[in-house]
Amino acid sequence: MGADTRLKELGVSGVGEVDEPAFSGLAQRHRRELHVHCYRLLGSFEDAEDTVQETFLRAWRRRETFEGRSTLRAWLYRIATNACLDLLAKRRPQPATGGEVLWLQPYPDRLLDELPAGDADEPEALAVARETIELAYVVAVQHLAPRPRAVLILRDVLGWPAREVAELLGDSVNSVNSALQRARAGMREHLPAERQDWTGSEDDAGTRELVRRYTEASVAADVQALAAMLRDDVRFAMPPTPGLYVGRDAVIGNWIEDGFESMTGLRVVPTLANRQPALAAYLWNEGEGAYLPLTIDVLRITGGAVNEIFIFHADQFPRFGLPERLPAVGTEWSR
Repeated sequence: MGADTRLKELGVSGVGEVDEPAFSGLAQRHRRELHVHCYRLLGSFEDAEDTVQETFLRAWRRRETFEGRSTLRAWLYRIATNACLDLLAKRRPQPATGGEVLWLQPYPDRLLDELPAGDADEPEALAVARETIELAYVVAVQHLAPRPRAVLILRDVLGWPAREVAELLGDSVNSVNSALQRARAGMREHLPAERQDWTGSEDDAGTRELVRRYTEASVAADVQALAAMLRDDVRFAMPPTPGLYVGRDAVIGNWIEDGFESMTGLRVVPTLANRQPALAAYLWNEGEGAYLPLTIDVLRITGGAVNEIFIFHADQFPRFGLPERLPAVGTEWSR
């Protein structure tokens, strides 16, 4: 049911006439997609959450300005985009050229599944939705200046016409087109040249088998087995901890230095993040008599090998709906 139909049911002609509970009900219908939009722009789940809250607050305060020339959804997207730009204007500096994005956080697939279907049945739309939420894409976006970043998301992800983007940003169409060209060029600098090299793998038997073997090797702390599954140019980071490691030797060397080979008492639960395979690792705690959250490893797999690994801390577990602890007895992968 569209917002316009809902307004008629309420017996009003515009959002300026509804009370706060009714307005909240209308706006909340778009919460998840607005959150994903802000996440793409900001790279942080938490910052996106705060920005959506700010969006709804601004929308309520400015409800009289909604004239119905566009849909309520488009109006909220405009407010959300400007709220993101305001945050970016006062945010931490842009990432270093080395590629680190220390504020990066994963996005659980279980929440992405809440997105409205839209044009999801169309293969091209489905591919765009999947590719532009993957961590490789989100990281690359963070290296763009704020306004070209917004133009890229509005034009290439949401499919807005240049005229509407120009109106939102208070720019000319020519300025928007120029910003889009700069943004696309910037993305090419931070993504492999060939699309199949940066998009996530299909959910096929080969990928699932590789994830299974990677999981078993992780639980066993078998560094050599893990090394055999990594591409030569694999990249590894653990936001918000500084450090980006590129190349199999550099990645394995970091793991050995951190004492991974001697780690025992691990259990792993499979999960999904950013439309990519992920592993939730738990570590045995003798005092608690249970396995407690440790890390979430998000993998990017192409060509039958792992070419990117992001490891996130245990504070990400709750939004994935993962258990707070695992009992001593269980049959998930464990060591």
